[in-house]
Amino acid sequence: METEEIKYQAKDYKSDQYVRWCPGCGDHAVLNCLHKAMAELNVAPKDMAVISGIGCSSRLPYYMNTYGFHTIHGRGAAIATGVKTANPDLSVWLITGDGDCLAIGGNHFIHAVRRNVDINIVLFNNRIYGLTKGQYSPTSERGFVSKSSPYGTVEDPFVPAELAFGARSNFFARVIDVDLKNTTAILAESGRHKGTSVVEVLVNCVIFNDGIHKDITDKDYRAERTVFLRHGEKMIFGKEENKGIVLDGLKLKAVTIGEDGYTLDDVLVHDAHAQDSTLQTMLAMMSNENNLPIALGVIRDIEAPVYDQCVDQQVKDVQAKNPTRKLRDLLMKGEIWEVK
Repeated sequence: METEEIKYQAKDYKSDQYVRWCPGCGDHAVLNCLHKAMAELNVAPKDMAVISGIGCSSRLPYYMNTYGFHTIHGRGAAIATGVKTANPDLSVWLITGDGDCLAIGGNHFIHAVRRNVDINIVLFNNRIYGLTKGQYSPTSERGFVSKSSPYGTVEDPFVPAELAFGARSNFFARVIDVDLKNTTAILAESGRHKGTSVVEVLVNCVIFNDGIHKDITDKDYRAERTVFLRHGEKMIFGKEENKGIVLDGLKLKAVTIGEDGYTLDDVLVHDAHAQDSTLQTMLAMMSNENNLPIALGVIRDIEAPVYDQCVDQQVKDVQAKNPTRKLRDLLMKGEIWEVK
């Protein structure tokens, strides 16, 4: 007898817990998008696990009607790796922040990416330690004034994309918390990717770092300062969609189409599936300081061997060749002595 396929809705992934984030925090928007993305993926809540470390964003597993594990500071990627390797059929999501992921958890992050474990990493980046009340984080800009840097930081920040690409990331995307439609779509796309997906979400901390991403999230100039990349499409941006990204020698350049001899034909077409990550890295590193828009959307998405699938297959291959099936068989294997 045929069974009718269940169509899940966003509400099916919501827990009954009160959401304990500050009113106006960007995390609320991401949670909403995640519920919708999971409904789009239509994976049963019982087949999902949401893992987190420590931080404001890491409260998120409490708000999910799925399996969840609120772990310890920076160790979410290690736990998520273990969960996925032991339970290959689970859809595993790691929720983390710029402090949790890139400071104490930095080593676990890069090795999860390098191994290409089939987990979905959602990196909330508000460039501040919000839970511990406003210290600078690994993504805070040089000179940033905070409770732990009252005279300004004297160090340069990590760029999450640069770190991910350095660890040989196969899927990297970037979104902003106020763009609900595209954030939902990108989270769903990351969930379909086989291997480690990293989605950096630029979120606002309304209490300790309010407006940190305002230069690109404000509707008045978002279109002029960001470019949303879509595979196979021209890299066009601007309020009038009359600007584009071109290659000027070995550098990227933002131009106005129809001026200085540039035509639509000169504008680059985005290739998220290119194995060579050179251009993708350049796109991910674009900044307004260099007169370039910030790249949003899926920047890289390629296929590669997946860690947990390889481990599972390796175990099966070894088992097929090894007649030992029980602990007693193993203990009695080789040289043994009978004591009388």
